[in-house]
Amino acid sequence: MTIPQDPFILLSYINTQLRDNYASLDELCDSLGVERAALEQKLKSAGFDYLEEINQFR
Repeated sequence: MTIPQDPFILLSYINTQLRDNYASLDELCDSLGVERAALEQKLKSAGFDYLEEINQFR
C-alpha cells in the first residue's frame, strides 16, 4: 500500500486510520508494511509527534 507523501495529508490519513482501524501505531505499520521510524520521522519533520496515550499524532 502506498501512503500519502505530503506530510499534512499523511497526518490526516494516519490519524484517521488510527482512530477507525488500529489500536496502536505498531499495528498500523505492520498492516500497511510501513517502517514506524520512517513514518514518525516524516511527521516529526512537519512538527507532529505520536502520542501513544491518545493513539494520534499531534
